[in-house]
Amino acid sequence: MPRSLAASVVLVTIAFLVNSISLSCQADEFRWYKGNLHTHSLWSDGNDFPEMIVDWYVTHDYDFLSLSDHNILSRGEKWIGEELALKRGAIDGLKRYRARFGDEWVETREKAGPSDDPNAKNTIEIRLKTLEEFSPLFDRPGEFLMIQAEEITDHFGSLPIHVNANNIAELIRPRGGESVRETIANNLIAVQQQSERVGQPIIAHLNHPNFGYAVTAEDMAAVVQEKFFEVYNGHPGVNHLGDEKHASIERMWDIANTIRIADMKHPPLYGLGTDDSHNYFGNRGASTGRGWVMVRANELTPEALISAMEAGDFYASSGVTLKSHVFDTEKQTLTVSVAAEEGVEYVTEFVGTPADYDKTNQPIVDNDGKEIVATRSYSAEVGKVLAKVEGASATYQLTGKELYVRAVVTSTKKHWNPSHDDQTEQAWTQPVGWAKHLQD
Repeated sequence: MPRSLAASVVLVTIAFLVNSISLSCQADEFRWYKGNLHTHSLWSDGNDFPEMIVDWYVTHDYDFLSLSDHNILSRGEKWIGEELALKRGAIDGLKRYRARFGDEWVETREKAGPSDDPNAKNTIEIRLKTLEEFSPLFDRPGEFLMIQAEEITDHFGSLPIHVNANNIAELIRPRGGESVRETIANNLIAVQQQSERVGQPIIAHLNHPNFGYAVTAEDMAAVVQEKFFEVYNGHPGVNHLGDEKHASIERMWDIANTIRIADMKHPPLYGLGTDDSHNYFGNRGASTGRGWVMVRANELTPEALISAMEAGDFYASSGVTLKSHVFDTEKQTLTVSVAAEEGVEYVTEFVGTPADYDKTNQPIVDNDGKEIVATRSYSAEVGKVLAKVEGASATYQLTGKELYVRAVVTSTKKHWNPSHDDQTEQAWTQPVGWAKHLQD
């Protein structure tokens, strides 16, 4: 391993250990901030104007938002044809845009049809506003924050490899690689290099690992530069639940973290919730309000939010709101308290892997018995339910024999905009109790 990369791995490990702190509120100025870190607009393959998208999140009580378009930042001059927007499903998009922001704000121009076609009609193009132009409409200190972001959209062969970089300063071109793991690592290293060069924190996370079934749990574990990934992505096409030959995203999380802690002596992955929204006209496809992160920070700034997430002081949600989740390092207890809604029931499952777990695993094969690229099959002790508690409050006493423990809260309330069949609202806390095992 190159010296610079080895040094980076050591620093990452130290940062995780230092930041593995209690998740309880320790100061009155700390509060929860709700945000979505994965969103698309007409700057890439979304179907609405950025201001309209931001306006939706502001009016739905979000505190921060990233527009993370594919391999582009909201900078420079970009015009989009009204017909192209309509093809993406932007029903009455220009009309709604004008109605909300006014004729003086909306810029349009006519584009003549091909000169060799006498029947060609002129078309309307609309200029997309830049982040620098529209963010002042919404940014309010302590109330709402726009964060510049990019979805670094790469691939290895036919497999899609996407990494989100939030609080980015400059565009990062996809780096590629000679394998899935190298492709992920190269892009994460590029993010870290930019962060160091420009002197500002940038948080990067692996997007939708089951999209195209491109990334396995073993891949996620092996890429040590990776600290965050999407445990819930609201896009219906990302195979959140897996299938008969592919593990679900949540199962992959437990497998990857078990490998990291037990075999690699490396900190676990933290899980995010995101919308990955592309559609803003109705609830079809990849639409809004499905997943988000709740971050406990002392102020609404990129620096404070990223610092809190690096410390694991956040949770992912698809609807359930937590009053608190507290890991008491002295008592070795993990306590989760739900902001319960009337008429809704809650079950908290404490999930983890015993330190002496059965390490038996085997490859996944097709109908002809040939091994396929997929997360291997592991014993039921990996990511097992250690305890299940009904009600709005639950506590788990760690014994010290768990590699880690995390909590997932599932409610009986149906999701208002489900991404898969029979979906109810949930929340996922980050793994705790793992630090001691890195020193064994």
